[in-house]
Amino acid sequence: MIRAQTDKALLFRSLHDCASPLALANAWDVASARVIEAAGAPAIATTSAGIAWSLGHPDGENSSVDHVVELIARIVAAVGTPVTADIEGGYGQDAAGAGETVARVLEAGAAGVNIEDGARPPAEFRARLAAARRAAERAGVPLFLNARTDTYLFGLGDPATRLKDTLERARGYVEAGADGIFVPGVTDPATIAELAAGISVPLNIMAGPGAPDVAELGRLGVARVSLGSGVAQAAYAATRLTAQQLYGTGDYHPLTDALPFSELNGLFLGHH
Repeated sequence: MIRAQTDKALLFRSLHDCASPLALANAWDVASARVIEAAGAPAIATTSAGIAWSLGHPDGENSSVDHVVELIARIVAAVGTPVTADIEGGYGQDAAGAGETVARVLEAGAAGVNIEDGARPPAEFRARLAAARRAAERAGVPLFLNARTDTYLFGLGDPATRLKDTLERARGYVEAGADGIFVPGVTDPATIAELAAGISVPLNIMAGPGAPDVAELGRLGVARVSLGSGVAQAAYAATRLTAQQLYGTGDYHPLTDALPFSELNGLFLGHH
């Protein structure tokens, strides 16, 4: 188990390359993970928001860590590609708690984790990253620790110094053990290029409407591109449209684009 997990972790690490950025369409359950893998994904990433919504909770560390870890284990068992897990701020009251979560996620078979600073002071978040790195070292797994900073996503601090502040946070996070830096909320090419130039580890950007495409992001220096909760949002939009048509006009036109039952069912044959 450890050898296979180590191999997947090393493979996942190697996929971070600006020449061909790692593109991640984030999954929120086993079915979405299998569909994404079948589409050609080299790795599977989870979305905490999608998982929370599927469990009946708002995003923001409102999900039970037990449920999240169980789902990660189910996804790992269902796909052959490496899995990186979004664990928000670590689902713990302090750095030790975040480290325990990482240990459990590693036991579930993950090759990477995504952990975010949110509104926490950088020093507190660095302690969480260090605890996560220690947990990975104890487990003997070369976990890819992706540190997300929400300076742009949440509009933290003075806009005039936001880039400088973000780069300072990134340096501190790398010193604490981060293998990659994730900066969601940025779509401006010039800003992305400056982030890539100023960060010594692979840069992860969240893409969506208005953002450059994957190839252009790679040219700007981005090594990893995530869709975050976007795929789950698109799936729920399709659900809403279908329901609105059913209860409005009484027709079923959106179902013409549905995955064939046999194709979807076939993704699980041999995986139960």
